[in-house]
Amino acid sequence: MDAAIGFVVAKGDAVDRARLSYLRMGTMAGEDILVATEAGQTLAGGWPAFYSGRVPSVDATCFRLAQLDDLGAIGRRPARSALHWLASRQRSDGTWQEDETLAAEAPPWAQPGDPEATLYLTANAGFWLAIAGDYQDRVARAASVIQESLSPDGTWPSYLVTGWLGAAVLFKSEMFYEAARMQVVLTDRLPDMSASDAAWLASALRRAGVSETDWTLIAARRRLAETQRSDGGWTSDDGEAFDVNVTLQAIRACR
Repeated sequence: MDAAIGFVVAKGDAVDRARLSYLRMGTMAGEDILVATEAGQTLAGGWPAFYSGRVPSVDATCFRLAQLDDLGAIGRRPARSALHWLASRQRSDGTWQEDETLAAEAPPWAQPGDPEATLYLTANAGFWLAIAGDYQDRVARAASVIQESLSPDGTWPSYLVTGWLGAAVLFKSEMFYEAARMQVVLTDRLPDMSASDAAWLASALRRAGVSETDWTLIAARRRLAETQRSDGGWTSDDGEAFDVNVTLQAIRACR
């Protein structure tokens, strides 16, 4: 962890270092840092993706909530407005999809109408509403969608990331058996996971309240130990610009 902390201090920007301070010591960032992180929010409450102009995106809003959560700002008005917007975007069947106007530009994991993308976005939005704690009915509907998607062997018809976000939603919904089924699959996959995936998995499950002694988290920390670089950081699947973000996730997972 000392090496990871040194990497963030050396390579991160002011927001990254503020996230580090909050994760390590619970020190709230200054108002200028918080306002900068909250910038770009639409009047509706969500944040747009880089490709979506001013149309708020479910996926981008969840990413921004993760940053604000690392700053201790999940209770501030912008984050609460974003959570309210997410809740309002839940469809009648309990799922989430991106706005149809984004279909031409959205990446595969956010394509409106795509079943894999729909389950991923449902797990992601459900996760943040579960963390917020004020949207039990919405979370329960999301948990039911995730539960019903599971195969007898515990696998799910979507991306790998859907597994840990979905397991976290089920855990927060006290559907422990179903969450454990997904965790068995994730634990089996961990030896081959990228550092980026292992860090996100571990940080999400810890944020949901899964015990640090849980077998999945023990395996995730082992994978993080194997993949940490000599400079203290971890490599992001999305390019060097996101290495600090992955390292902060690893710190959250291991703190």
